[in-house]
Amino acid sequence: MENTTTTTTLNPSHTTLLIFFFYILLCSSLFISTLAKSTIYNVVDFGAIPDGITDSTMAFLSAWNIACGSTKPVGIHVPKGHFLIGNATTFRGKCNNKAISITIHGTLVAPYDYRVIGDAGYWLTFDHVSGVAIHGGVLDGQGSSLWDCKNSNTKVNCPIGATSLAFNNSDDIVITGLKSVNSQLFHIIVIGSHNVKVHGVKLIAPGNSPNTDGIHIQFSSHVTILKPRIHTGDDCISIGPGTNNLWIEDVACGPGHGISIGSLGWYLNEPGVKNVTVRRATFSETQNGFRIKSWGRASNGFVNDIHFEHALMTHVQNPIVIDQNYCPFLNGCPSQASGIKISDVTYKDISGTSATQVAVKFDCSSRQPCKKIRLENVKLSYKNQNPRASCIHAGGTALGAVQPESCL
Repeated sequence: MENTTTTTTLNPSHTTLLIFFFYILLCSSLFISTLAKSTIYNVVDFGAIPDGITDSTMAFLSAWNIACGSTKPVGIHVPKGHFLIGNATTFRGKCNNKAISITIHGTLVAPYDYRVIGDAGYWLTFDHVSGVAIHGGVLDGQGSSLWDCKNSNTKVNCPIGATSLAFNNSDDIVITGLKSVNSQLFHIIVIGSHNVKVHGVKLIAPGNSPNTDGIHIQFSSHVTILKPRIHTGDDCISIGPGTNNLWIEDVACGPGHGISIGSLGWYLNEPGVKNVTVRRATFSETQNGFRIKSWGRASNGFVNDIHFEHALMTHVQNPIVIDQNYCPFLNGCPSQASGIKISDVTYKDISGTSATQVAVKFDCSSRQPCKKIRLENVKLSYKNQNPRASCIHAGGTALGAVQPESCL
């Protein structure tokens, strides 16, 4: 009888799966090891009082300063309760430590009197930091009285307000599970920063709250935003000049003004926006869906390599819009031809309902017409009528089923 040898060959997919599990185990062990080596500081031990009345600003700054000065990984723990941060507060780098984790189980509360921080521009700011992670917690900007001021006849006497959370000139930032409510101004701003990951945030303000943008990104690169749930009175996500390599996925927006690139072109020498992808988005009764907007004036800026993919619109006023004559208050407008060059913009697999008959509007610049606009499998409806598309100075192509009929 002949000897037989059995050889087992791993399926390539099995090999990939084994490598993936090995990677997860490795990351888990490294994470546990890092935690074991971290020193944890509780803000209560520095004098923070969780009554929502006593100002805990100095306690938080004291914990931060020790963490920043450490050469080893540090955790800052904020327990349950309400902690008043009664002043505009900046957590400054450059730190010895590039691994500071802030875990929040409670709520940080801004001053009820909006005039205390209303002219500061920012409530909580991280400036020139690296390797900072914020996990969980609630930020309560208590912005309702400021909104009332802005919406009243005396709004000329109102301060502009304070953004709840800002990262300036920072790198390797992680924000997960954070909830921001009732911000005076923007909820989260990322400016001049790189390698930023925002995951699972909830940003909430009433639909009539002015200038309460959810997330604003500007002069930043390699930013990833995953699974945000945003209900505000302004743009859910706004993308300013100098932004590149931005990935946004699985976003729910509404109420709000949609996802906007711009406004751009206020300055002559302004960096452009490129390589932006928004994938899997839902818009519910928003002012806009996907919008690109620029002022009507000379500029050297540009927008290119933009991908809007797999979106559902529900009763959206302007599902797809490019507006190069942006003028929100209809006075003091430059009334010139925009210099922003818009090209290589793709709208793919966009469906749902428009609240207006013009569901697709490309109002581009006579000086710099929009080029290489691409519509692919777009299906939008309007009541019992056929929606319309409007194109001014716009060129491109339409592929697959496109409704309304393309005007490109």
